[in-house]
Amino acid sequence: MAKIKLEYLWLDGTEPTQVLRGKTKVEEHEDFKGTLEEIGMWSFDGSSTNQAEGGSSDCLLKPVAIYPDPVRRNGYLVMTEVLNADGTPHPTNGRATIDDDDDDFWFGFEQEYFLWDPETNLPLGFPRDQTPQGQFYCSVGAKNTFGREMIEEHADLCIDAGLNFEGINAEVAAGQWEFQLFAKGAKLAGDEIWIARYLLERLGEKYGVAIEYHPKPLGDTDWNGSGMHANFSNETLRTCGDKAVYEKICEAFRPVVDEHIAVYGAYNDQRLTGKHETAAITDFSWGISDRGASIRIPIIAVEKGYKGWLEDRRPASNGDPYKIAARIVKTVKSAKV
Repeated sequence: MAKIKLEYLWLDGTEPTQVLRGKTKVEEHEDFKGTLEEIGMWSFDGSSTNQAEGGSSDCLLKPVAIYPDPVRRNGYLVMTEVLNADGTPHPTNGRATIDDDDDDFWFGFEQEYFLWDPETNLPLGFPRDQTPQGQFYCSVGAKNTFGREMIEEHADLCIDAGLNFEGINAEVAAGQWEFQLFAKGAKLAGDEIWIARYLLERLGEKYGVAIEYHPKPLGDTDWNGSGMHANFSNETLRTCGDKAVYEKICEAFRPVVDEHIAVYGAYNDQRLTGKHETAAITDFSWGISDRGASIRIPIIAVEKGYKGWLEDRRPASNGDPYKIAARIVKTVKSAKV
C-alpha cells in the first residue's frame, strides 16, 4: 500500500471573480492508476468560501478530472465541481452549465496574464522611463524579457502533468505573458485551463511573484490589457465548407452581446475600448483575419474553404473558461445550421 496525495481543487464564491481553492487528501492505495474511478467525493466548509451559511455549511466536491502532480511525490491534481449537499450543482458551478456532453466542441484558449512584483506593485521589469510597448512582444534578451525562467518551468510542469499545452510567448507589455491550451471537449478545455492556472499560481509562491489576471491592471494607460481569446469549433465549423454557414454563426452572436459580456470577465470594459487590438465593448463585429473585431474568422479557415474554427477575442484574462465555453456553445447551437 502506498500513500498518495490528492489535491482537490475547486472554484469558490468570490465575486465578481471566482478564485481557486485547494486542499489535500492523503489516502492509501494499492497500485493506484490515477483514475477518477479510484477516488471519491469530498466536502468542504462553504461558509469560508462564500458558498454557504455557517448553519448549513457543507458543500460537496465531485471529482471530474485528475492529473499527475508534476512536483509532489505520489501526488495528483483533482479538478472538481462544487455541489450542494443534496447533490445538485451549486450556483457557482459553471462547469455544470456546459451543454457539450458529446465533446462536439473543441476549444483553444490563449491565456494572457502579468507577472506581478509584490514589492513594487508593478509588472516584472516594468519600465520607469516610459518605454513604449512593442519591443516586449515575443522578445528575447534581458532588456525586454522578464520572468522567463519561471515561464519555462511552468510550461514543463503543464506538460509533465499531461495537459495539452501548446505554447508560450512574451506579450506586448513588459512582464506580460501568454500560454495556449487546446482540448477536444468544452468541459475538458476548462479543466485544463484551471489546472494550468493552479500550477502557475503555485509556482509563483516559489518565485515570490504574483499572477495578475485583471484585464487592465495598468489602468487607463497606453499599455495592453490581458485577454483569454477563445478559439472554438464544432463539427459544422470544422467540415461545412460554406461561407454562408460561417456568417450565420457569427451573426448568431450579435443579439446576445450582453449575455456574453456578462460572463467574459469582470472589468472587461476597461480592456475592450476599441484600442490595443480590441473591439469596443459597446460594439459587435466580425471579420476575416481582423484582430480588432469581436469575432475573427482565421485566414487559415478561409483558405481551407471555410473549414476550421472561429476566435472570440472578447473574453478577459480573468474569465472563467467554463462559463465562457458554456455561453459560446449555447450561441453556436442557436444558429441551427
